[in-house]
Amino acid sequence: MTVATEVKMCVASLKSAQASLEQFALNTEDEEAKKLFEDAARTTEQIVQQVEGRVRQLENEEPEYKSY
Repeated sequence: MTVATEVKMCVASLKSAQASLEQFALNTEDEEAKKLFEDAARTTEQIVQQVEGRVRQLENEEPEYKSY
């Protein structure tokens, strides 16, 4: 498995975690828990953006890694 493939899999896992956190926030009635889940989802979104930047960097450095 290439580095690019592993990084793309990491992005997919992070997006899944973010979606779960958002769902937890929607499903809880505890306002403190809701805020924690929302904050965690936002933090995860920022991490996703950073890792997606790394994917773009890898694709620019090694065009064969670019997915279509």
